[in-house]
Amino acid sequence: MSEQAPEETLTIRLAEVAAKLEAMRGLMARHGLDAALLTSIADTAWLTAGAATYVNESVDEAAFSILVTTTDAYILTDPIEEPRLRDEERLDKLGFTFVVEPWHSRGPALERLTRGWRMASDHPEDGRGGDIRRELVRLRATLTSGEQDRLRVGARLAAAAMREAALSVRTGMTEHEVAASLMTASRRRGGAPIVTLVGSDERIFRYRHPLPTAKTVERYVMLVLCFRYRGLVTALTRSVHFGALPDNLLETARAVARIDARMIAGTHPGRSLAEMFALARQAYADEGQADAIERHHQGGPIAYLAREALATPAGDWRIEPGQAFAWNPSLGGAKSEDTILLTDDGAETLSMVDGWPVWRVETPAGPIERPAILTHPE
Repeated sequence: MSEQAPEETLTIRLAEVAAKLEAMRGLMARHGLDAALLTSIADTAWLTAGAATYVNESVDEAAFSILVTTTDAYILTDPIEEPRLRDEERLDKLGFTFVVEPWHSRGPALERLTRGWRMASDHPEDGRGGDIRRELVRLRATLTSGEQDRLRVGARLAAAAMREAALSVRTGMTEHEVAASLMTASRRRGGAPIVTLVGSDERIFRYRHPLPTAKTVERYVMLVLCFRYRGLVTALTRSVHFGALPDNLLETARAVARIDARMIAGTHPGRSLAEMFALARQAYADEGQADAIERHHQGGPIAYLAREALATPAGDWRIEPGQAFAWNPSLGGAKSEDTILLTDDGAETLSMVDGWPVWRVETPAGPIERPAILTHPE
């Protein structure tokens, strides 16, 4: 039987929405705004406490918009979306007022409600005020206690989906078939697999983002998953090898695990993403792979997007408790990735896969377990 997640009560969601509306109005006051318009999947899911705000998952545009004013919060939608948003997402019970227009002529209501007002949007071309996207990202990324609990649930489901798919891999399967297993296992648990990468054998050494192909698995396969559950995203990577691991691959994978453990141990409140990039650069250099940091990004904060920001040499983002991170150091042939949550007690790894082999890495913050490569007999 597949794992099922508990449903949050309406009372919990209502409190979360109220707190976020208060934060939105604080943002509006700082910018001298009368209204703010949210149109992205990430922002609308955030404000509605994890509602499914999408239809087309290939774009960032939500299926409706939210207009926040100093006194009200409106769902701007059409008769296509209204029934589901009321019946299943219960947005009317969360304090939102519905404004419904014909699907073929939406727009006049927004103009009527905001005429003469100073308005900003998460897509500035839709607004008449400043660009608030950067501040919205910061609001999204520091998670409430309810969001932290929701992320923990999603991470457990993502890890279970990864375990099911990885254990089902057999030599002779195509990468497409492996990806299908990963996607099916995710959907079965109520999650949306917004990123599924699968690479096998030489493709893992050649490509950092191996989109699945018709190539068949011979000895080695890597599975990458970004799993959206109730708006929040979990990222993790696992690898499977048939037969004994070659010494060079074993050492490469161990080196990546050591880099990852150092990044997790270094995820401290107050540290900037630029400092995290510098930490990663030094970790690569210590492994004799100084140039590898230029071949792939190293990850960053994760919440309503697979990455809300990336660790770069100029990254001024400051790490705070309540933020989640997915670091993903890689070398040709290996990558290490899990989703962690920074709490007042330190980094909590959320997406560990039950029964998966691990390497125990000693760090200044104590021992940290990182996933090893799972090996099967030939």
